[in-house]
Amino acid sequence: MKSSLTFSFRTHRLKLLAALFAFVAAASFVKIVSAAPWSELEPFKSRRTDVERVLGQPVKSEPGENAALQFKVAGGIVTVAFVDAKFVEAKKLSPELVGTVKEIVLRHDHSSITPESLDLVHKSDFKREDMRGDIGGAVYRNLKMGLVYTFIGGRLKTTYYTASTDQFARAQKKSAGK
Repeated sequence: MKSSLTFSFRTHRLKLLAALFAFVAAASFVKIVSAAPWSELEPFKSRRTDVERVLGQPVKSEPGENAALQFKVAGGIVTVAFVDAKFVEAKKLSPELVGTVKEIVLRHDHSSITPESLDLVHKSDFKREDMRGDIGGAVYRNLKMGLVYTFIGGRLKTTYYTASTDQFARAQKKSAGK
């Protein structure tokens, strides 16, 4: 009697450990999708104070509390735009987002980065769109991540960091719940 009880307990314990291991393994593969951050700044999360803390004083600032700011950084210029009430209303977002970063745009000077060096040509989650005209440009978009690259003449010209599709959906759900 004792050995069957011990066997039953061991079997139960092994099953429990196996289930716990499976849960931990599955949880480690779950990816929470948010916007692609840049230099500690993230759309729909960071605010103007965060931007100025990370980047310092802007070289150009438009009037208004939520106006865009420009910063000179190594390799180019960064423009940071902020969510305003009109954007919140138009996109049916949570009003709490007013004042957060809407978009970060990096304009690269003399970049040597190519779509191949970023391996974008092999990443199926980036959609390529050729630009019209003679400039030889291409745009690679991954809206799920909130990331857009623009290449002109085969070289990286701009990088856009915006809110991911999941962040937009969560912000719209929050707005609908109010």
